[in-house]
Amino acid sequence: MPKNQDTAFFGHPAGLSTLFFTEMWERFSFYGLRAILVLFMTASLATGGLGFDVERTGAIYGTYAASAYLMSMPGGWIADKVLGLRKTVFWGGVLIMLGQAALAMPNSGTFLVPGLILIALGTGMLKPNISALVGTLYTPEDTRRDAGFSIYYMGINLGAFLSPLICGWLAQGTGFQHFLASVGINPALSWHFGFGVGSVGMAIGLIQYVVTGHRLGNNGIPVYGSPTPELLSAARKKLLLSVGAIVAVVAIIGVLAHNGTIVLTATSIGRWMDYLLITVVVAFFAWLFLAGDWTPDERKRLVVITVLFLGACVFWAAFEQAASTLTLFAQRQTENTIFGISYPASWLQSVNSAFIIILAPVFGWIWLKMGPRDPSSPAKFSLALFFLGAGFGVMILAAIAASSGQKVSPMFLIITYLCHTIGELCLSPVGLSAMTRLAPTRVVGLMMGVWFLATSVGNKIAGSAAGLYESLSLPKLFGAVTVTALFFCVVMALLIRPIKNMLARA
Repeated sequence: MPKNQDTAFFGHPAGLSTLFFTEMWERFSFYGLRAILVLFMTASLATGGLGFDVERTGAIYGTYAASAYLMSMPGGWIADKVLGLRKTVFWGGVLIMLGQAALAMPNSGTFLVPGLILIALGTGMLKPNISALVGTLYTPEDTRRDAGFSIYYMGINLGAFLSPLICGWLAQGTGFQHFLASVGINPALSWHFGFGVGSVGMAIGLIQYVVTGHRLGNNGIPVYGSPTPELLSAARKKLLLSVGAIVAVVAIIGVLAHNGTIVLTATSIGRWMDYLLITVVVAFFAWLFLAGDWTPDERKRLVVITVLFLGACVFWAAFEQAASTLTLFAQRQTENTIFGISYPASWLQSVNSAFIIILAPVFGWIWLKMGPRDPSSPAKFSLALFFLGAGFGVMILAAIAASSGQKVSPMFLIITYLCHTIGELCLSPVGLSAMTRLAPTRVVGLMMGVWFLATSVGNKIAGSAAGLYESLSLPKLFGAVTVTALFFCVVMALLIRPIKNMLARA
């Protein structure tokens, strides 16, 4: 290791600590919302929920989750061309904080959509760009890169572990509801305290980000290429025109809906979201290969990014069912007690993050210890899809056991989350690292947006799967997911050698 390397944070650059804790609090906010949103929408009006059916809930959740990651593409563009990474991350956090505060309002049936829109926009600005900032801490030759992303990923999951426990208890815990009643507050409002603590968490993350920002040095401050004032002004005009066009389209749709020309429902909006995602994916990759001015080396790397993108889409489509089908299974078919004491179903969403916290250092050590023998990204993706399929294989057994009407042990979900955690550690931090390593420098923010576009597609499919929860038998639903994951596991394994050979010639 060179003597001049920054090793202040567990052998890694000091700036990693700033991004570690910023992302920890952002994920605290995000996963707290994720743990209770579906349960809140399906809960009865009498218990403070919205009383939505499963199909409507799945459409709303899938559209929101897909939008949050779809916005990573314009969020990456804003960082690359207008604000730079550092400022884009900050303002994204502000929008998230405001969105969570909107959901904390007592009449959140009114504030549900505005709040989710703010969170989606903020997540799109913060999520890809803070990951890109991590990449700027390392040179392309620095062998600590994958290990650094694994440590960063542990910070993500520390927030994701704590938030379902805290937000879930505030939203659903009988003890907290009894406390509210004792001080004269309607216990049905407990859901809004669950949302509100997410806003507080994001505020803490922003304060930490500003106070310790000096640890990042100059990383992320300049917009790529140090554009002239004229170029920067042109980029900002494009941004304003884009925002204006979006506002105009929304206004036209609103007028047509008000006049009865079109009928807007959660299901129809979800269907239009499907069309939008397909259009964005096809259009983006068509532009990427047909219109981009790339060198031969960059073009080969973009082919690898495309392969990893497709593998990630499949992975997240199954994995993100933790917040949809698996949460419904935890609520309806699982015996949520330990030593005779009941706990909120949302608490089971902390299991994955607990395993991440335990195993992430192990995986970081393994990748670092293997050095030049470290498996390629496609090889790790193949392993990820295998463990994903194995986890849903466990859920087939759980669904069969629950088909008699008896609630099953939470061990089924715990074993499933263990398998999914191993898969996640083989894919998510590795994918983040691969994007920063493979992406052309001038569009690194945009390429991080592409990575999260895969998550967007996956979340939309996962939300749609929730709509099938009551119309398709659970063994068939989980079986279809298992077969799909294992099929793409084999496909990815077959591509390992061709990709390795292609990059060797780059």
